[in-house]
Amino acid sequence: MTGMTTQRVAVLGPGGVGGLLAALLARVGAEVTCLAGADTVEVLRRDGIRLASAQLGDSTARVDAAEELTEPVDVCLVCVKATQLDAALARVPAGVLGGALLVPFLNGVEHVEELRRRYPDAGVVPAAIRVESTRTAPGVVRHGSPFVSVDLVATGALEERVRGLAELLGRAGVAVRVGDDAAAVLWGKLAFLAPFALLTTSARATAGEVREQRRDDLLALVAEVAAVAGAEGAPTDAEAVVAFFDGVPAGMRSSMQRDAEAGRPTELDAIGGAVVRAAGRHGLAVPVTARYVAELSAG
Repeated sequence: MTGMTTQRVAVLGPGGVGGLLAALLARVGAEVTCLAGADTVEVLRRDGIRLASAQLGDSTARVDAAEELTEPVDVCLVCVKATQLDAALARVPAGVLGGALLVPFLNGVEHVEELRRRYPDAGVVPAAIRVESTRTAPGVVRHGSPFVSVDLVATGALEERVRGLAELLGRAGVAVRVGDDAAAVLWGKLAFLAPFALLTTSARATAGEVREQRRDDLLALVAEVAAVAGAEGAPTDAEAVVAFFDGVPAGMRSSMQRDAEAGRPTELDAIGGAVVRAAGRHGLAVPVTARYVAELSAG
């Protein structure tokens, strides 16, 4: 494979996103090790990952699993929630990871610099994934969206290895784009995700319901996040974001909404809070975004 002589992949957090990627990569021959808690490790070692996907097919993938990374890998995919990141990174000692690629598929924009600080020898790759995928039980993943697409940033000395990872993901059935603009990748996702997560979580409703019932707020949220993205160096077409929102399946729900409904900590700060903080740095008013963040923060 271009830029990589082996295909050793660690997946930190084999949940909805991580479990999906682990299963897909294992299906095309990658040596996948999932990093998780003891109970999940036991299930994965015994049963593998069972994937249900109308787009990519149902299958069971055999993977290795461990509570902590103890052997070198070529790539570590970080697939935990932002609220879990600090604790989860204890499973990936910097000395073991070394100079491997570290690819965070986290929501938000502020985690990349934190990972570079904690793993100075690793090749941290700004990345984004667009998918609806849910872990229904340890080792059981339901892929619900008719798409799974990934954006990777490849620059400088990392470019060849990142393109090798893109090739591997492509063979696994993932639509991959490789670019050189980290701001465009991170804010490009957040321009859709922030309005989607804030609206669906607040309304406790699906994408189809909020785009009809809260149309004015949808347009305002997209415009505000697009303005902040532009100030952050990622010019964003608000009309294109709205068109994408209008095209997603009507029954689609955000992961933040599912977390809120289940009583779990949400990524409100990493998603909505990040937009408000960036707006403040640039002196931009984002009243609708700020209102949703405040209301959801208050419970």
